Amino acid sequence: MIAILGNRLARGTACALLAAAASFAASATSNAAAPRYDGVWSVSIVTEKGDCDRGYRYPIRISHGLLVNGGSDPFTISGRVLPTGAITVTVSHGDKSATGAGRLAGDTGQGFWKGGACSGTWTAERRSS
Repeated sequence: MIAILGNRLARGTACALLAAAASFAASATSNAAAPRYDGVWSVSIVTEKGDCDRGYRYPIRISHGLLVNGGSDPFTISGRVLPTGAITVTVSHGDKSATGAGRLAGDTGQGFWKGGACSGTWTAERRSS
């Protein structure tokens, strides 16, 4: 997931989440994923390697297992969550992008991300269904 977009992207591909999570193709998922993980999630990313911003928090919306930007920041989020909770995500802005992967379980999740020379971890909490 891309952390602090805009002028901060000039320092390299910024932070990724989500996972969010990892490389999200906007492909359909089983309906079993929808009721289990649909809603708005608050994702916190932490940079552990590279010169990207140390951390960032942003919203992701999951609908029928597909991930999208849950806020108004100007970046694109795509990805999916499987019925098992495995999640992949791609966050992009212009020509910069980052990918993440991990797992959701109940109302929480965690994983890793990588973008350019930066990488780190992410955690997520469901805010609403």
